[in-house]
Amino acid sequence: MPNFGVTTKPRPKRVDDLIDSELMAKLDQVDVVSRKIFAGKLQGERRSKRRGVSVEFADYRHYVHGDDLRFVDWNIYARLDRLFLKLFLEEEDLSLLIAIDCSASMDWGNPNKFVYAQQLAMALGYIGLVNNNRVTLYAFNQQEMLPLPSLRGRRRTREIGTWLLNLEPAGGSAFDDAMRTVALTRQGKGVMIILSDFMFKEGYEKGLRYLAGGGYDTFCMQLLSPEEIDPGKHGLAGDLRLTDLEDDDTAEVTVSAALLKRYKENLNAYCGKLRDFCIRRAISHLTIDTSNDLTTLLLDYLRRRGLLK
Repeated sequence: MPNFGVTTKPRPKRVDDLIDSELMAKLDQVDVVSRKIFAGKLQGERRSKRRGVSVEFADYRHYVHGDDLRFVDWNIYARLDRLFLKLFLEEEDLSLLIAIDCSASMDWGNPNKFVYAQQLAMALGYIGLVNNNRVTLYAFNQQEMLPLPSLRGRRRTREIGTWLLNLEPAGGSAFDDAMRTVALTRQGKGVMIILSDFMFKEGYEKGLRYLAGGGYDTFCMQLLSPEEIDPGKHGLAGDLRLTDLEDDDTAEVTVSAALLKRYKENLNAYCGKLRDFCIRRAISHLTIDTSNDLTTLLLDYLRRRGLLK
């Protein structure tokens, strides 16, 4: 893809370039929501009554043979000569999986799609950590599937940042194989977020089918640069030789108003088809312009779309 003469920002070099202290402070009050896992409860409510060690007492019930005697209230027994078991409010465990497309097509645009994906993954991972969720990240392309598994707690923030900074986009995507690996290795219940432009020559259908119907609430975040959304506004004109970043396929085109109109129609149709495919499988699809302010995206748009609260 040509760069149309735009100047892209340099790659982030430090964790602070991915997420600063001001954004972290705002995200401390945000949590991830799963609409599938805790059906029947208030949106975002992940607390249930369980026997066990917890921080908040909820209620009593009569002791039943086989219950754990550690949770019997012996003070009540001394007064009433009857056994009652303490119940507690305990947080349900939630996993957050973030899969990042590291194919070459992501390394393009202004703002750059891959840098935007790094920053968004950092912010979402941080939200998971500060809420003590289990956070796992995957980076995938044709060369490899790179995991960063089972992190928990705010102290792991820098570990996520360092891992993200070491990623390098290259080659094709191998989306089908990556999603199959995720589907086979994920455990428990949780939320899965895919950060990609979803511009796969092999298609996205097979890969997304691996994720449908499982215990995860899946969000496909389709990241597109402003140049992709409206190339006519960003200097695309005249006779051009276009080269595919992933496989070096070339095409010679003469850019005209009619061609740009057809391009927009095709792009809208492609995104619409992806959205419909996701909807039929209870997968959420979000189209995200990389020129959107990241803080607004997190604190406004993703709240309205039901991912965050």
